[in-house]
Amino acid sequence: MSEESVRGRLTRGVKAALLDTMRRAPVGEKPSQATPASRAGRHDMSFASLPAYQQLSTQRGLADALGLSFPFYRTHDARAGALSIINGNDVVNFASYDYLGLNGHPEITRAVAAATEQWGTSVSASRITAGERGFHHDLERALADVYEAEASLVFVSGHATAVSTIAALLGPKDLILHDSLIHNCVVVGAQLCGATRRSFAHNDMDALADILAATRDRFERVLIVSEGLYSMDGDGPDLGRLVDIKERFDCWLMVDDAHALGILGKTGRGIFEMAGVDPKRVDIWLGTLSKTLVSCGGYVAGSRVLIDYLKLTAPGMVYSVGIPAPAAIAALTAIQLMQREPERVERLQANGQRFLQKARDAGLDVGTSWGYAVIPVILGDSLRTIMLADRLLKRGYNAFPIVPPGVPEQSARLRFFISSEHTPAQIDAVVAATREELTGLEQSGPSLGTMAKLMMAKFKS
Repeated sequence: MSEESVRGRLTRGVKAALLDTMRRAPVGEKPSQATPASRAGRHDMSFASLPAYQQLSTQRGLADALGLSFPFYRTHDARAGALSIINGNDVVNFASYDYLGLNGHPEITRAVAAATEQWGTSVSASRITAGERGFHHDLERALADVYEAEASLVFVSGHATAVSTIAALLGPKDLILHDSLIHNCVVVGAQLCGATRRSFAHNDMDALADILAATRDRFERVLIVSEGLYSMDGDGPDLGRLVDIKERFDCWLMVDDAHALGILGKTGRGIFEMAGVDPKRVDIWLGTLSKTLVSCGGYVAGSRVLIDYLKLTAPGMVYSVGIPAPAAIAALTAIQLMQREPERVERLQANGQRFLQKARDAGLDVGTSWGYAVIPVILGDSLRTIMLADRLLKRGYNAFPIVPPGVPEQSARLRFFISSEHTPAQIDAVVAATREELTGLEQSGPSLGTMAKLMMAKFKS
């Protein structure tokens, strides 16, 4: 195996070799005994035989060999906002959805405490069974008002909101067209409902129109799905063109505004406010309560007919427990604070623009990000991305590494979530640290030969 440095990049050949090494000599396991005659010809049914688990094991082994801490599921020792504590160390945190700094806000915690005292911590069954509560209606009215919609519906899970809504609305005779970078919840919903699913190039409205021109007449109903602000790239669609296309071809349009609510527009109402588009031209507004609204769950906003239909047919509503009072009241109070304190939105947007400009000035690849709440620093190589995250953490900055399959191959990146509560000094410092550490990695990337020897030694021990 060559000793030449490839600046941290593992070729497919090396990955295959390391995986083969692990398969032949797993850590802490003895060679398997002869296969019993009764199991001859059967597939290996151990969970360790799952390809994704083997890949994960390879990644963990490589991280151990290089002295890197595993970057996933880190334990925080404090409330994670713009600041946090990881393994007893104070960090400036760029891995939190708390965009407006509302998590732990005294007004929210007091409201949640009072709601818990009155209503308890659960509604104890699905809403169709256990009935409605006043806080359900209040939150749903507030969300509908954000989008100038007739009604909205709140689910206990954000992911299940999209899956259930799509499953309830479409079937085998229908078509779902989604942006190539759409969130997993939309893909899963499309797979479950049985509709034909096709993707169009990211934010490419011409490609979308071409697909519809060629295929629209083959299907009964067509759903177009986009995001208001993409969680990996920090950009969004041309909403004006998107609604024009959906109206020209007589389609439904769903916009996932999970990362746009509280971030885009003068008052944080989302992509429609930023784009100056009438929100009623979008058929289905989708979002989550776990970002700006510092709670948990998801929502759909739209026409009264849509909401009445989903309340009786969406699996994630009918067959799942209703959202409890503490979660509902936290989200409702967060909406009220966002509307009452627009300076939080203004501060967030200024921080995002500052980070974007500083990063570009430093020669960092921020892709197509608009520079609001989500800004990637794209490296391409997965190993180097994880190493950079580890080095930044040691310097007191927590930025999460995103590697395939979370993003396409050769597009691994650090993803920085910006908060209204980050200071200009913190933003300047983390950009400078990122540039310094990346330069160091580029100049002295790890040797493939050295990594392979470390891995071989580990898996033979």
